[in-house]
Amino acid sequence: MKCYYKAAKQGNANAQYNLGLIYANGQGVTQDYRQAANWYHKAAMQGIADAQYSLGLIYTNGQGVTQDYHQAANWYHKAAMQGHAKAQSNLGIMYDKGLGVTQDYRQAANWYHKAAGQKIARAQSNLGVMYANGEGVAQDLREASIWWHKAAKQGYAKAQSNLSAMYVKGQGITQDFKKAALWFRKAAEQKHALGLMYVKDLGIALVDFQQDSIWWRRAAEEGYAKAQSNLGTMYATGQGVTQDYQQAAIWGNRAAGQGNAKAQSNLGLMYAKGQGCQQDHQQAVIWWRRAAELGDAEAQSNLGLMYAMGRGVKQDYKQAVTWYRMAANQGDAKAQLNLGVMYDKGQGVTQDYGMAVNWYHKAADQGYAKAQDNLSIMYYEGLGVKQDYVKAHILWKLASVNSDVSSLKSSPENLSKDRIVVNSKMRRSNRSMIAGNLASR
Repeated sequence: MKCYYKAAKQGNANAQYNLGLIYANGQGVTQDYRQAANWYHKAAMQGIADAQYSLGLIYTNGQGVTQDYHQAANWYHKAAMQGHAKAQSNLGIMYDKGLGVTQDYRQAANWYHKAAGQKIARAQSNLGVMYANGEGVAQDLREASIWWHKAAKQGYAKAQSNLSAMYVKGQGITQDFKKAALWFRKAAEQKHALGLMYVKDLGIALVDFQQDSIWWRRAAEEGYAKAQSNLGTMYATGQGVTQDYQQAAIWGNRAAGQGNAKAQSNLGLMYAKGQGCQQDHQQAVIWWRRAAELGDAEAQSNLGLMYAMGRGVKQDYKQAVTWYRMAANQGDAKAQLNLGVMYDKGQGVTQDYGMAVNWYHKAADQGYAKAQDNLSIMYYEGLGVKQDYVKAHILWKLASVNSDVSSLKSSPENLSKDRIVVNSKMRRSNRSMIAGNLASR
């Protein structure tokens, strides 16, 4: 320490840098960022790249100095021009995010590339993002996967997560679920929630639900809303944990409070069913509305149902149609069925059998038995479509395979004309009951 101090006072640049390092790390002295900044500055002014980079960090973090991104970018640039890899990586971040400089993706990609070439994992990962998004470079998913692979091999969790997603989707590389699971687990073992989120969202089936729940909890406790939402779902369904609706409600509330649409939708379902909380249709409507406004299809469908049935809100068929349509346009089969019912009955819209058939078809094409059942009646009676007993029979058969609904037990053509009219009217009247099924998780 004394030797460094003496040499530093005499203007030795390396000694000045090392003295700054000693103060920054509190090695043999009380940690003092102001002293660190002072000595880094002296060494940086003499062109020591490590000192310039360290001074950039000091200004970035506001340690011992007033936080100043412009000064940080200035010192990173000086070090980066000397080939300092970490400075190049950080300068890329400054340009990427517009911190202390005008946001410039081309400059960001340029500096990331220089640092990535020197094996800086963070830069490799960020460069992968630039290629994946086509920011500052031409979009190239293969190139993105190459850089993520380089960073992932160095243990960089974000790159491992992104590489996992690429293997799941088969984007830029050959689809390989085993490799996806491998990289996801490596990221998850570092408590990196995003890896688990990618794999769950993209549909990789994992059999160790108990281990999954541990990872979800780690991420949830770190405040990740999606992890909190998924942990709540695990408690609600009893996957990997003992089923506990109260715990499901607790984690669902935390995620919902952060604006997670899926958690808000699930919380609405819990209030509607009285699971983990007292049944409260008004609260269900509140949470479904929040999720629906964020675009969650199940919430939109369920909100439409509440308006149709007058639960937790004044009955309003036009509002029901509005929300059903939003969900139906996103491919929600229950909403498509229920929108068909509204057109079939002329509730909230002008009665239109043709439109009813259209929406029944969309839901039926997804294998939804109740829609197939309704569509079979429309074909049998020639409502909104040319009468076709063969199609009616085929649809009835499909519905009977996909459902054990008692109303499907008798084939339409086996009944007399008088009885089929009575039966079909009864089944059309039951469509209000069909609309009463809540969309679940």
